[in-house]
Amino acid sequence: MSNHVELTGWLVEAAGLRHSPAGVPIARGLIEHESQQTEAGASRPIRFRVGVSAAGTPLAEQLNELPAGSPVRVSGYMRRSRQRTPDTDPIIISVSRLERMTPTE
Repeated sequence: MSNHVELTGWLVEAAGLRHSPAGVPIARGLIEHESQQTEAGASRPIRFRVGVSAAGTPLAEQLNELPAGSPVRVSGYMRRSRQRTPDTDPIIISVSRLERMTPTE
């Protein structure tokens, strides 16, 4: 089975850096995505927020250092979140690659 996702959007917030009991750095954030997609031949506006989690060095530090409003591209896999908030679904992206984009990308 395949579980891979790549998403662009804006970092709405970063929850700060913490460490697991094993000492692994972990950062969480919230990304907002907005685009136009075609479904059944019709253009459809898409807008949603999704939580992201980055573990390990340097990913956690990279996510933690980004200011709110930064345009980003994340790649990773989807998993169930252990922490639920009113702003996100129980599914989050576990980040394996993080790229800060230029505002025009």
